[in-house]
Amino acid sequence: MEAAANSGRALAKRNCRLVYGGAKVGLMGGVADATISAGGVACGVMPRHLVEREIAHEGLSELVIVETMHERKTKMSELSDAFLVLPGGAGTLEEAFEQWTWAQIDIHSKPIGFLNVGGYFDPLMIMIDGMVNAGFLNPSYRDMLIVETDPDLILYRFENYVPPIRKTYQSSNG
Repeated sequence: MEAAANSGRALAKRNCRLVYGGAKVGLMGGVADATISAGGVACGVMPRHLVEREIAHEGLSELVIVETMHERKTKMSELSDAFLVLPGGAGTLEEAFEQWTWAQIDIHSKPIGFLNVGGYFDPLMIMIDGMVNAGFLNPSYRDMLIVETDPDLILYRFENYVPPIRKTYQSSNG
């Protein structure tokens, strides 16, 4: 939770708007609390059924209510300039991998950073490096991922991010 709070304060210090799932619980609730406490702006995007379960953060600058999880992810992507991934479970990884995939196929060119608290993402990065070594992943796609232990350093790298040169494809017909 300390790393989440540090992330929220770092966002506010740089005048970065937090866009996240909108919950008052968990690490992301902690990021939102710290962002707001430090004078920053926090925008939540939450499906109606979760709002009705009363887990929406009540102190947000804005709460966008959508109907489905797919709409939520699309809206969060539209509203975001970058993606900061904190330790989490399957949903966290699913969302991070979707944004990474979208970056690879040129849906967006936004940076993706993993806050590697206590080495949490080390096994994932070993697996991704294995994908490169096995020839399943272009090294430039691995290089898209920013992995740091300090949220200020991730945000600095976001500000200086240059996406990889996009692949071009030739038709096999000619």
